[in-house]
Amino acid sequence: MADLPPLIQDLALMLMVAGIVTIIFKRLKQPLVLGYIMAGFLVSPHMPYTASVVDMSNIHLWADIGVMFLLFSLGLDFSFKKILKMGASPIISTMSIIFSMSILGVCVGHAFGWSKMDCIFLGGMLAMSSTTIIYKAFDDLGLRQQQFTGLVMSVLILEDILAIVMMVMLSAIASGQNPDGGQMLGSVVKIGFFLILWLVVGIFAVPLFLRSVRKLINAEVLLIVSLGLCCAMAVFSTKVGFSSAFGAFIMGSILAETVEAERIEKLVEPVKNLFGAIFFVSVGMLVDPVILINYALPIFTLVMTILIGQSTLGSFSFMLGGESLKSAMRCGFSMAQIGEFSFIIASLGLSLGVISDFLYPVVVAVSVITTFLTPYMIRFATPAYTALEHRLPSRLIQMLNHLSTSQPSSKEQSKWKSLLTQMLINVFVYGILSVASITLMFMFFHPFMQKMLPTSWYANAITGLATVVVISPFLRAIVMKKNRSEEWKALWNESNRNRIPLIFTVLVRMVIAMSFVFYICNHLFHFAPAIVVSLGFVAVILMVFSRRIKRNSILMERLFINNLRSRDIEAQVHGKKRPLYEGRLLDRDIHIADFEVPSNSQWMGHTLRQLNLGKKYGVHVSSILRGGFRLNIPDGDYVIFPYDRLQVIGSDEQLSKLGAALEKEVFGEDPELEKREMKLQQLIIGSKSPFIGKTLIDSGIRSIYSCMVVGLEEGKENLSPFRPDRKFQEGDIIWVVGEQESVNALLNNN
Repeated sequence: MADLPPLIQDLALMLMVAGIVTIIFKRLKQPLVLGYIMAGFLVSPHMPYTASVVDMSNIHLWADIGVMFLLFSLGLDFSFKKILKMGASPIISTMSIIFSMSILGVCVGHAFGWSKMDCIFLGGMLAMSSTTIIYKAFDDLGLRQQQFTGLVMSVLILEDILAIVMMVMLSAIASGQNPDGGQMLGSVVKIGFFLILWLVVGIFAVPLFLRSVRKLINAEVLLIVSLGLCCAMAVFSTKVGFSSAFGAFIMGSILAETVEAERIEKLVEPVKNLFGAIFFVSVGMLVDPVILINYALPIFTLVMTILIGQSTLGSFSFMLGGESLKSAMRCGFSMAQIGEFSFIIASLGLSLGVISDFLYPVVVAVSVITTFLTPYMIRFATPAYTALEHRLPSRLIQMLNHLSTSQPSSKEQSKWKSLLTQMLINVFVYGILSVASITLMFMFFHPFMQKMLPTSWYANAITGLATVVVISPFLRAIVMKKNRSEEWKALWNESNRNRIPLIFTVLVRMVIAMSFVFYICNHLFHFAPAIVVSLGFVAVILMVFSRRIKRNSILMERLFINNLRSRDIEAQVHGKKRPLYEGRLLDRDIHIADFEVPSNSQWMGHTLRQLNLGKKYGVHVSSILRGGFRLNIPDGDYVIFPYDRLQVIGSDEQLSKLGAALEKEVFGEDPELEKREMKLQQLIIGSKSPFIGKTLIDSGIRSIYSCMVVGLEEGKENLSPFRPDRKFQEGDIIWVVGEQESVNALLNNN
């Protein structure tokens, strides 16, 4: 019999020990992450008295896959639209926390004389609080419904995003070994370019693909397709110089905007849990007791740095975001720990070979200690505020508690600012798409044409023309987009002084569009600058006035927006989210309300025309949600069924009357329930029976006596069916079913 591979033995040991330890931690109401770390510590080579893992290299490979799937799942639970709707407050708080805690970590590392890269990576680790641990702590303490927890979770989401960016920047810094401002700026620009490119192209293409094959995909196929897209983006990410985890996160965030996002999240969760467990167990394997003893002072110092730093600098950061002192302290004290992203950043440093071996187990020990202290820090926030309130001047406390009222409102933005912001975003996004298209055409199409055509001039001409055609919708959008927006029209009509600056914005964008054509011509041909400029100008003018390019540009943009809103549309269709037009109804003192038809409602089985809700209550039924379907603008012939959800438009008074009627008009409990028992009775048709010579319908057994004939006894093993056209005869033996009183009445009249 063949020997079992070491990997299988290692996995069996890891998962068995992890299962036992996590059960114990679940019993103790501790985070499962700590259970995994403890399990890894028990099966590591550093524990001589227990069985240990043999093949560490394969385990680390599985752990890398675990990181990738963890970030893919994080991306599925993330939405860039949510970040845009958060406003400036969480962004200000997040940036302030990350900056201050990173600087604090670097200073602590320098104080202990650690290397420059150790200090930089340590700063990144200390800046990342644990989303998993804080969410679990809020849940255990029953605080999830409180207002401050929503702000904390918003900041944690932003921290997770910036952690991805930080990992990419740390990789770039580590590869250079000499971080400077230019390198970091180049890394940020590169991240922004590929981030926008992948999101725009992904949101355009991936939902379109899933929509086209939706009828062919079941749960199994959807899981395979999702993981395939995740791994493909991870591979592509590494090809352009980023980490596989960054690519996995981007694909998760793209899929988060699709209708299938919730299904994918549920399907991927078991895979994520398996590989995530292996990752955290591998983290525990790196904990060396000898290192913990030798570095006890740095561990204690880092724990105190996190506790004091987050409770003070974190609270101040939330105050900068506009929170009152009490709310800011509750938020800051809640974030006093480090978790999974700190391990991921440490793993990155080890894999790149730029941090010392001792740093990983030190960070793990700090994370374990701060995780245990998290619930106590959350509880300690309110007493700390009370103590501070007694010691600070009351006027200062009052000013700090009302600091949020001094925040400027986003509604005060001018029309010029709004228009220019939209134009800049438009130019930036379409410019990135144009650069990416030009790069792909020069990398793949141009060499192909050079092989196909004997003369290089013809290959260059065809490549240049094809490239201009490909980017023409993007260049037209750069020039013409927002020229007919509400802000543009308002500024044009308000004053003649606005018209010259508005025209100038068009000219600037024309120059930007011409520069792309200029680059293409200059790269492929060596014409005189005047000729190149003329060609660029003519090309842009043709794009602007081309109806076909205009139509293609509009269709592409509409498709992108439709894909971006597909999940919101799905939520509205299934009643999870209110329709967008509800906001306009509120201005007219009417709104939308949902009503569920009870199972015992007297309305069921009736059509909307019969119910006549508009005349009775003055309301309008806009939609009926039935199962997984939505019936919009139902006509009077639609029949109401139990558990239908009616979306109704009306005023508060009208909707209240409708709700009261729906609750009142129900079938009550039957007071004579015991009499409703059904009986089976034999009936012999006698010579004087009124049923002789009559058919089943004419006899009135069902209509008059409320009984039902279930069969005719003809001496066979089974009852024969009684045909509707058969007439009763003397001596027929029939079996009837009905309530006792009905059966007795039938027998008495036979």
